[in-house]
Amino acid sequence: MLDWLRRLDLNLLFALNHHHTPLWDWLMWQFSGNLLWLPLYFFVLFVFIKSFHRQSIWIILLVILAIGLSDFTSVHLFKETVKRLRPCHNPFLMGQIILVHNHCGGLYGFFSSHASNTFTLATIASLLVRKKYFTAMMFLWAIVVSISRVYMGVHYPSDIMAGACWGMIIGLVFYVLTKYLILNHNGKSENR
Repeated sequence: MLDWLRRLDLNLLFALNHHHTPLWDWLMWQFSGNLLWLPLYFFVLFVFIKSFHRQSIWIILLVILAIGLSDFTSVHLFKETVKRLRPCHNPFLMGQIILVHNHCGGLYGFFSSHASNTFTLATIASLLVRKKYFTAMMFLWAIVVSISRVYMGVHYPSDIMAGACWGMIIGLVFYVLTKYLILNHNGKSENR
C-alpha cells in the first residue's frame, strides 16, 4: 500500500511537472509568488472591514497570527523534523525534474508552507464571511498556488496535501478562537 502511494505521488508530480511551456512557466511562477495576489489580499481586508466593522482589526490580527503560526510550524515543526528532500533536491530524481527559473528553494519540502498558509487563510476567511462566491474564490486561489508548487518541481503532491490539511486545521482552530474571543465577546456579531 505504501509503495502504491509513493508511485502515485511520483506519477502526479511528473504529470504536473513534465508539461512545461513558456506561458505556463510564467503563469506558475506568478501564482507561486506574492505580487500577483496583492489585489486578493486587499479584497479580503475590504470584506473583513465591511463585514465586521470595528471588530475587523482584531479579526485581521488573529488571521495574521494564524498564518504566522502556519508558516512557523510548517518549517520548524515539520520540514526541519521530517527532513524530506524536495523533488528538485532528491538525488534519485536528478535530471527528471524541470525547474522554472532554476529555482528549487530550501533543502526540505515536507510539507508545503505555501499550501499550509493559503489553506489557513482560505479556511478562516471562508468560515468568517460565509459567502459562496468568497469561499469558492479563496479555495480556488489556495489550490492554484499549491498546484504551482508541484508544477515548479519544488514539492510532491503529498507535500501539498499535508500542508493543505494542516492549514485547514489551523484555520478552523483560529476561526473557533475568533468566534469565542471576538465575535461572541459582546453578544452576537453585527452580521450574524
